[in-house]
Amino acid sequence: MTMKRDSLLSPAASSGIAAPAAGPLDGVRVLDLSAYIAGPYGCTLLADQGAEVIKIEPPTGDNLRKYPSTLAAESRAFLGVNRGKRGLVLDLKQPEALAVLRRLVEAADVLVHNFRPNVPARLGIGYEQLREVNPRLIYCAVTGYGDTGPNKDKAGYDQVLQTMTGMCAMQGKADGPPEILYGSVVDYYAASLVAAGVSSALFARERTGQGQYVGVSLLRSALAMQSARMVWADDEPRDVGRDMRSGGITGIHPTREGYLYISANTPHFWLALCEKTGMSALAADERYDSVRKRAQHRDEIVPQLHAALQAHSARDWEAIFGDAVPCAAARRVEDMFDDPQVDAEAMVQHYTYAGAQGDLGYRGFREPIRFGNGPDAGACNVPASRAAPAFGQHSDEVLRDLGLPDAEIAALRKAKAVQ
Repeated sequence: MTMKRDSLLSPAASSGIAAPAAGPLDGVRVLDLSAYIAGPYGCTLLADQGAEVIKIEPPTGDNLRKYPSTLAAESRAFLGVNRGKRGLVLDLKQPEALAVLRRLVEAADVLVHNFRPNVPARLGIGYEQLREVNPRLIYCAVTGYGDTGPNKDKAGYDQVLQTMTGMCAMQGKADGPPEILYGSVVDYYAASLVAAGVSSALFARERTGQGQYVGVSLLRSALAMQSARMVWADDEPRDVGRDMRSGGITGIHPTREGYLYISANTPHFWLALCEKTGMSALAADERYDSVRKRAQHRDEIVPQLHAALQAHSARDWEAIFGDAVPCAAARRVEDMFDDPQVDAEAMVQHYTYAGAQGDLGYRGFREPIRFGNGPDAGACNVPASRAAPAFGQHSDEVLRDLGLPDAEIAALRKAKAVQ
C-alpha cells in the first residue's frame, strides 16, 4: 500500500511549524514526554528517520541528565539517548502548561510517555483525554509491566526486569550467582519496539484515518528478547536446558595476545576453522560433524583449539580467518570511533551540545537505519542529526512555532509553567 503523503503530514504539516529534516518520517511530529532510555531512545529512532521530535521535560528535568558521567558537566547517557530532538520544559501540574501541551497535541501525530498507568489521567493526559483533542493521535505508553495485572503500578527498570525474567540467572555461570547484562539491553530493545509500534500505527492510520493506543512494556521487551527460550513443550519438566548457546567452539577464546570470538556452527565454517588452525583431523572426525556433537565433546576440542590459537594474536587471527570464519577480536567501544567499517558506513558524526557551561563538541552515533534509492552511501536521504537538547533549549522556539506571542510566552515563564 502506498502511503499518502498529504494525510501522513496532517495535522503537523498544516500547523505552521517548520518542516523537519527529510527522511521516511518527514512531516511526522512526535511529543516525547518520556525519561530515562526506553521511551526517549524510541523517539530518537523516530527522529533518525526524519520525524520532528520535541522532548518535553518537567522542571526537574529527565533524571538521565543527573546520571554519573565522566564528562565534566554533562551526562554522557543523556547525550547518547536524546539526539535529534528539540527541548521544551513544561510543568504539567500547572493548568497553563497543560493547556500548552493540549495545543501541541492538536498539531501532533505521536505522543510517547513512560508514566506508570495510574499517572496520565491524573495529569490530564490519559489516552481518552487526549484522543478527544486529536483523534488521529498515536499514543504510546511505555510501562514497566503493562497496563493490567498486579504489578502494573510498580516502577520498572531495565535490570529489575532482567532479574525478574531469568536473564540474569541465564547469564550467570552454573555454579555462580545471577549476573546483570550491562548495556541496558531491555531498555534499548523496548526502544526498538516503540519505534516499530509507532510506525505501524502511523501506517494503520493511513487506512483508517484514526489514531490508536500503543503499549510497550519492559516486561514484554525482556520476554520478547528470549523468544527462543520461551518454549515449554507440553511434556517437558521445569528444569531443562532452554538456552541456545551452541557450546564449546562458538565463544570467546584466548590467543597469544588478546581474546577472539569465533562462530563456527555451520559445516562450512567448522571446516575452515579446522583447516586454518591446523586441526584438519578434527574436521574429518565424525564425532564432531555437527554443532550438537561438538558441544557434547567440547572438553576434547577446546583445549586443542586454545593451543592452536596461541600461534597468533587475536587481530592476526582476524586477518588469517578473513571471510572464511566469522570472528572478532575483543575491542573496546573507543575503537569503534575510528573503525574503518564504521567509517565506511558513516555511523559516527560530530555534534555540538549547547550546555549550560558552554558548547561541548563530541563524536557520537547516527543513522541506525539506512534509507535511500540503493545501497550506496550517497543515496541516503536522512541528513546529519542534531545534538541532544540542552534543558529547555528550544522552549521559546517551540512556543513561537505554535503561534504564541512573546507576551504570552513571558507570562508562562513568569508563572513557571514553562522554562
